[in-house]
Amino acid sequence: MTGALLQVEGLSKTYVGRMSLVGRLLGRRPTAVRAVSDVSLDIERGEILGLIGESGCGKSTLGRAILRLHEPSAGRVTFDGTDVTALSPAAMTAMRRRMQIIFQDPYASLNPRRTVADIVGLPLQLHGLASGRAAQRETVAEMLEKVGLKAGQIDRYPHQFSGGQRQRIGIARALISRPDFVVCDEPVSALDVSIQAQIIQLLQDLKREFALTYLFISHDISVIGYLADRVAVMYLGEIVEQGPVEAVLSRPRHPYTQSLLSAVPKVEATARTDRVRLTGDLPSPLNPPSGCKFHTRCPLAIDICRRSAPHRETVGQGHDAACHRLHEGLSITDGGSAA
Repeated sequence: MTGALLQVEGLSKTYVGRMSLVGRLLGRRPTAVRAVSDVSLDIERGEILGLIGESGCGKSTLGRAILRLHEPSAGRVTFDGTDVTALSPAAMTAMRRRMQIIFQDPYASLNPRRTVADIVGLPLQLHGLASGRAAQRETVAEMLEKVGLKAGQIDRYPHQFSGGQRQRIGIARALISRPDFVVCDEPVSALDVSIQAQIIQLLQDLKREFALTYLFISHDISVIGYLADRVAVMYLGEIVEQGPVEAVLSRPRHPYTQSLLSAVPKVEATARTDRVRLTGDLPSPLNPPSGCKFHTRCPLAIDICRRSAPHRETVGQGHDAACHRLHEGLSITDGGSAA
């Protein structure tokens, strides 16, 4: 089957800080952080959409808001024709059998007091997918084998496994209910480099075997380039560019995407002449810049960038970007001359 499995429309997530009694008496306003701002995207059935951006840009918040692990402040998420943002808590619990997540930290995401049988088997209990303890153990043992562990390890505890093995347990837990859609929230960033490639290959193999659709979140553009079918680039809570991975990585149109690609190491280069070092840090979501949020770090910024936020425009087949200077063909990797 083809077509959009997941549609995200105008999704936003704002966190409001707690106000002290003194603050309330003085009439102060609580602090508000808009971690995700008016995000719209589609994920086709059977594809991998890579979501990339710097730490703190809202990638993980977006993934969790899609699953309603964090309740969205605005917008709509439609999964396989169902508006999940309108579901009751009970209906959302049932829907989560089909929508799962693999967490970033395999050390913090597994209960140290539970065995692998309990951790991986919990979704089977919650969704009534196993008839009895023996059937549950058999299903868990089969899934352990599929993720590269041994069925004989079923009664061990998380501390008895390495980081890579713990992440395999997390993957088994996410897939045990046979979901259709999985948010992979930086699943390899906490692992040794030698283990990352094994986990990435495992995720690819499991995608094919179980006909999965992934939202793959990462800050490593080389991982996204290897794994994803399409890519969405996020900056300070907004999608600034998205499109087929080949188009975006070979001809990035947004200055931020260009800067990310310029930082990717090149084996053949002895002296990098095209690397762009952005000045300043990622602005605080507590006080985001006016206009284009990237203008405080962008070498191509002009006056309109400071005054007005750009809208995403089509720049190719399935490829769009949000920049006031799109049609000038400029690139920050060559000093702002036409690409």
